[in-house]
Parts: sequence; C-alpha cells; structure tokens
Amino acid sequence: MTAVDTVFDSQISSLSLLGRGKVRDNYVIDEDTMLMVTSDRLSAFDVILSDPIPNKGRVLNQLSTFWLNTLAAKLKLPTHLTGIAPESVVATQERDQVTGRALVVKRLKPIMIEAVVRGYLIGSGWKDYQQSGAVCGINLPKGLVLAQQLPEPIFTPAFKANIGEHDENISFAQMQNQIGNDLAEQIRSISIALYQSAVSHADTCGIIIADTKFEFGLDDRGVVHLMDEVLTPDSSRFWARAQYRTGESPASFDKQFVRDYLESLIWNKQAPAPRLPQNIITQTADKYREALLRLTGSPLQAN
Repeated sequence: MTAVDTVFDSQISSLSLLGRGKVRDNYVIDEDTMLMVTSDRLSAFDVILSDPIPNKGRVLNQLSTFWLNTLAAKLKLPTHLTGIAPESVVATQERDQVTGRALVVKRLKPIMIEAVVRGYLIGSGWKDYQQSGAVCGINLPKGLVLAQQLPEPIFTPAFKANIGEHDENISFAQMQNQIGNDLAEQIRSISIALYQSAVSHADTCGIIIADTKFEFGLDDRGVVHLMDEVLTPDSSRFWARAQYRTGESPASFDKQFVRDYLESLIWNKQAPAPRLPQNIITQTADKYREALLRLTGSPLQAN
C-alpha cells in the first residue's frame, strides 16, 4: 500500500471520529484502543496554518515511534503503543491514509499538562529571563545569554489549551494543585529522565535538543504512560551542534523555522494565519526529514 504524501484532514469513515487536535486525528476502534493519524497540518503560536507540510505527519510518526521504542525500553516506561498494524483496522480503500502516518494506541486518560523540559535558554524562556531573571518562576544565574545551556535541565509545565487558544505556562505548585503532588512529582522526574536520555543520544548525532515537551496518560490502574508525540520537530527545538553559538538563535531542524518567518510578518498571532510561500514549505519539509535521518540513521520510509 502506497502512503499519501499530503493529508490535511484524514477521512476515515470506517471508524468513528473521536476528535481532531492541532495535528492528530483520533478515531475509536473499541473501548481499549484508538487509531491516531498524524496529519501534515502545522500549528504555530497555537494557530493551525492552512498550508500543510508534505509528509510531515509521516516524519513525526516514524520519529515518535523510534523514540517511544528506544526510551521506553531504556527507562522501562509504559507507552501507548499496541503494535497493531493501522492498516488492519480501517477499510481497504482507506489504508493509504494511514500507511506510515498512523498508530493503533491505547485509549488512556490524558493528563492535561504539557510536560516541558528546557536545557537551553531560548524562546519564551529567554524572554521571561530577560524580564525577571527566572523562567516560569525558576530563578536562574545572572548573566546568561541567548541560547546558553542551563546549569541543569528545568521542568516548566504548561496547561494544555483547547485548539485556537494558547497554552499557559504554570508553576510546579499549580501543577501539583491541578493533578496532585505524587503524580506531579512522578511526571517531573520521568520528563527530566527522558530528556537527559534523549540528549545523550542526540549528541552522538550532532544535534542539540534545546527543549521539548512530553504528554502522559493514565490507564485504568492509574499507571503513567508516555503518549502522543515524542521528541519530534513539532514538539522540540533541534539545533545543529556544528553551527551552535551562544548569543544568537541557532540553526534549527524544527518548526522554529516557520515561527521565525511568521515573526517577520505583521500578524497578531490569531487565526487565520498568513499563508506560507512555497519556499518556506519546501525548506520546512527538508528540515524535518533531515532531523529524522540524523536522529534515527534512517530516511523517511517509502511505505
């Protein structure tokens, strides 16, 4: 079965649509499992852009699966993976929509917190630091510069917003109030361990992982599972180590490239977003594929 190069909205009529996120479409299989299709939609500043990035969903799917298998085995962490082939749960004529870009996953109770880990001072963290000397309430040493590595990774959670709304940075104390002390502590510990393990691997590939976000869910027994996307160019900042310099925004293999383009325009960061020119679409697709190749050692799978 040949994979489709571009899917903006998947159309799987053989299953009931559970919901569409910024990038992923979820369909009900049964009470225990669902089909998660990764589209080629791209969101920036929490707004879904009208121009898809061809094969982006397949890159994210392949890279997430790599990390889920690699990190989960190393840290003995349960994930949402089931191992069931997505082509086996849809109608024959729909298989081209799921090949290479979908997973059959466990239906978990999502924890509505973005588990963000930062290892470098960039993005909103840099802006926060310039104003307050802290990032999300965590005090940092004086005199740090743009893109500088932090003394140690910091955990800066965010409340996961609805589509069209902006995620809200929250303190760890707010996270504890939201989901409970024990679960908050567990997620912070797991997130930092995941980040550190991924950083060690990426370093051998010539890539710096400046920051990333994880998502978790609970099964019926209350066991924490790693879910959704993991360490992709959509959820992380990937920098080329060879071109990394402090004091400047490093060359990246992620959607920061698109954010930088949009920042050069007059736009209030509300929908609708400006259209992307073809050269930005092409360069973004190339960057995503290069991140996949560097981090996994494998190109985008043909099917």
